Amino acid sequence: MTETRNKVPGHLWAVGGLSLLWNAFGCYIYTMTMMRDPAMMAQAPEEMRAAIESTPMWANGAWALGVWGALVGSILLLMRNRLAFHSFAVSLLGLAGTAFYEATSGMPVNLPQVLTIWAVALFLLWYARSMTQKGVLS
Repeated sequence: MTETRNKVPGHLWAVGGLSLLWNAFGCYIYTMTMMRDPAMMAQAPEEMRAAIESTPMWANGAWALGVWGALVGSILLLMRNRLAFHSFAVSLLGLAGTAFYEATSGMPVNLPQVLTIWAVALFLLWYARSMTQKGVLS
């Protein structure tokens, strides 16, 4: 048992904890948007509200895959489960679908925000794969 504990690097808990917070926030934004939360909608510019109202179901589904897949991946990472990689891969597919919709619909996007989301998603996928290959996730 001591041998297994020694195998777990401290950064796993830091990356897992931060990714859980990051992805939980994404799920919160998704949920509030889907519920059309009045306080959140009131803060959004008219252009963004119109874009939210006109988003097709498949694009919202892609967004759901992205945020919920990433949240599950974060939980699995903290549980040291190798399926974290697969969950982050599903999340990346959702992100790709969302990005495709945003690029083809003329929906307003915040480029630095989008690039940050992609960077985090790719990092988490790589990190889960790396931890699996090192035998930390099983």
